[in-house]
Amino acid sequence: MNIPFNKPYMTGKELWNIAQAHTNGHLAGDGAFTRRCSRWLEARTGTRTALLTHSCTAALEMAAILANIGPGDEIIMPSYTFVSTANAFVLRGAVPVFVDIRPDTLNIDETLIEAAITPRTRAIVPVHYAGVGCEMDTIVAIAEKHGLLVIEDAAQAVMASYRGRPLGAIGQFGALSFHETKNIISGEGGALLVNAPECAERAEIIREKGTNRSMFFRGQVDKYTWVDLGSSYLPGEIIAAFLAAQMDEADDITNRRLAIWGTYHQALADAERAEKLRRPIVPAHCHHNAHMYYILLNDLSQRSAFIATLRDAGIHTVFHYIPLHSSPAGKKFGRSVGDLPVTADIADRLVRLPLWVGLEDHQHEIIQRIVSAL
Repeated sequence: MNIPFNKPYMTGKELWNIAQAHTNGHLAGDGAFTRRCSRWLEARTGTRTALLTHSCTAALEMAAILANIGPGDEIIMPSYTFVSTANAFVLRGAVPVFVDIRPDTLNIDETLIEAAITPRTRAIVPVHYAGVGCEMDTIVAIAEKHGLLVIEDAAQAVMASYRGRPLGAIGQFGALSFHETKNIISGEGGALLVNAPECAERAEIIREKGTNRSMFFRGQVDKYTWVDLGSSYLPGEIIAAFLAAQMDEADDITNRRLAIWGTYHQALADAERAEKLRRPIVPAHCHHNAHMYYILLNDLSQRSAFIATLRDAGIHTVFHYIPLHSSPAGKKFGRSVGDLPVTADIADRLVRLPLWVGLEDHQHEIIQRIVSAL
């Protein structure tokens, strides 16, 4: 038995789309498939402008530039997240201010945000862990009260929503990921959702190396030139062609993942009642996308033994983030508000189980192995 943690899914249309992109004679960015993907995102999320990028990291970097983040500015975010959430702002000279997470959803604890605000605070960056929405009503209210921006790290949240609103489309900006470990994939890839209409034109410029190239191709200017900060954030058309095939099947992919997630959840209920683990908690007002299924074991030693036992059985499980506030770069570039006890505790106990389309054929045996390893 060899069950990988992740196995990239293909719908069967990806290579045909790539061949079509070549036939169209356009493999650089902003071709027909790129535009198709952008329109799909705009339709599905309701955002004003969706721009494909070569990664979610790139989308976050664009958001930092759009927000005019500069040296000494502070950005409030959780420590339990991927490094890109902080790096995008550190690159602009800003200071990530880490606050603790909720023990239920593992999202940023919205009750701790206001105490972390200083005169230097410019933005709040909620991270929708496992595709479960942060408490966005509270976060947006705090941001409005203090004149702050909300930049959603929705890397894990495509096809998920909070109180009926698509994640990534609630704050001024939202960053999505299409990395091969995500639900809808292009190998590497991402998108920036621009929900502040006044920033849409500048977002295009930043994405095109600081030039007004897109305006030129629309006939709005007679030549294009360097007009602002920017970089090469645009993905090639091959990436977009692959992604378009995934988007065509997004509902089916999400439903299949939700079924796998549900099977895990039901099968592990007895183990939770026996206090061998804790299952994920999804609030009723959050519609998640089954991005991951994780369990919380009782301590670090149990987790290490569990991962080793399953690895010996050919089942690859992984733990997740090393908290940023305890990392060398986190200590150098950021600061914490309090000791972040929930973050430290969760980081030692969380295990992610395999979850990918096609796992259905193996899931019964996987669950048997999991239960016997507890």
